[in-house]
Amino acid sequence: MIFDKYTAKKTAELLLQINAIKLKPQEPFTWASGWKSPIYCDNRITLSYPEIRKYLSKNLADFIKKEYGKPDVIAGVATGAIGIGMLVAEQLDLPFIYVRPEAKKHGRKNQIEGIIPVGKNVVVVEDLISTGKSSLNAVKALKEANANVAGMVAIFNYGFDLAVHNFEEAALSLHTLSDYQNLLEQAVDTEYITQQQQETLQKWRTNPSEWNI
Repeated sequence: MIFDKYTAKKTAELLLQINAIKLKPQEPFTWASGWKSPIYCDNRITLSYPEIRKYLSKNLADFIKKEYGKPDVIAGVATGAIGIGMLVAEQLDLPFIYVRPEAKKHGRKNQIEGIIPVGKNVVVVEDLISTGKSSLNAVKALKEANANVAGMVAIFNYGFDLAVHNFEEAALSLHTLSDYQNLLEQAVDTEYITQQQQETLQKWRTNPSEWNI
């Protein structure tokens, strides 16, 4: 679920403006999963733009306060959301931790870096939601450490049916600044893509694992 329509369109505009999101329906990218994709998203690029990262972190922080009150801790999902998560924690004047995909094989063998929030209310920050698997893996680690995970916020969500199912199954709320539908609307409005390209991009989202041009 997006925060609101204005924020969704503005976020999409900013991500397109700095090429954090690239749309190439005629020259698809290949994801690590092997999927052919007409879109590539790297929200870490936003960290190189002070005004944009400030806009994103402030809106995420404001929404957290509105939706969850003031949690005890902000957790970022490694590695993509470490930067934006720390900025959100700074906005809220809260402790910050981050969660690795798995425990380290050496040293203290931590999966959670920082003070483990036993019994504390935590909101998880992500940069991007695709299937939700890695995001929910971080939530699982936090719950196993006896943290109370209130919910998750993210910059962008592809809106795959699989992700919707995964978050429903985990009984976890997810809210994002923008999503795929608002991105396409903004891209058409600014003539970044044509109506015909929009149709191609819409078809991809309904069945990304089988899609090809």
